[in-house]
This record gives sequence, structure tokens and C-alpha cells, in this order.
Amino acid sequence: DVGEIYSRLLDHRPVIQGEIRYFVKEFEEKRGLRELRVLENLNNTISETNEHVLPKCEQAMHDNLNETLKRLQAANDMIHGFQERELEKKKIQADKLMVLEEKHVAQWEELMKEQKNKQAEVDEEHRKAMERLKEQYSEMEKELAKYTSF
Repeated sequence: DVGEIYSRLLDHRPVIQGEIRYFVKEFEEKRGLRELRVLENLNNTISETNEHVLPKCEQAMHDNLNETLKRLQAANDMIHGFQERELEKKKIQADKLMVLEEKHVAQWEELMKEQKNKQAEVDEEHRKAMERLKEQYSEMEKELAKYTSF
């Protein structure tokens, strides 16, 4: 019979299905035991962590944070002191600059007054020189007028 020959030679489904069932059964049994051991180990680790490690870590963190907070507060106080001294220095420098600026303004005003006085003196000398030149030229014209009448 051809169907029987075909199923014996070429149809491997029954054999493969049996092997697959065997493999799945073995895998699940071994996996189940392995997972059970892993879960027990995890449970032990979590219990130990909760009972011993976590309280130690909390205490260490609390102690270190308090120390760090104290150091930060001290550093903050020092920085505030530096800032206050710097502001005082800046204020003193600003006051000095203001005094110097007022002094320079006063000197500038004095210089401008002197320049106006000198300008007035030069203008007066120029006016007098112009008057002398006018008188001199008018005398020269008079004398020239004497000679042109010849």
C-alpha cells in the first residue's frame, strides 16, 4: 500500500510530535525547579536587603546628608561674607570715583573760566590794536592827503 509506505518513509509527524512533547516535558520540569530556586534566592536577597542593608544605607545616608548640609551651610556663610566685603569695596571705589569726578568737574569749570578771561583779555588787546591801527592808518591818510595836494 502506497499510503503506508509514504507514512513510514516521509511522514515524520508522529515521531517529531513525540520528541517535541518529551522536550517540552523535560524543559518545563527543569525550568520549574530552576525558577523555583531563582525565586527562593530572590526572596532571600530581598529579605536580607530589607532587614540589614536598607537600614544601614538609610543611617549612613542620614549621617552623611547631615554632615554635607552643615558643610554647605558653612560654605554659604563664607560666600555671603565674601559678597558683603566685595560690595563694601565696590561702594568705597564708587565713592572715590564720585569725589574724583566732582574734582574734575570743578577743575574743568575753573579752566573754562580762565579761558573765558583770557579770551576777554585777547579780545580787548585785539580791539585796542585795531583802534591803534585805525588811528595810525587815519594819520597816514592825513599825511598822504597832504602830499597828494602838491
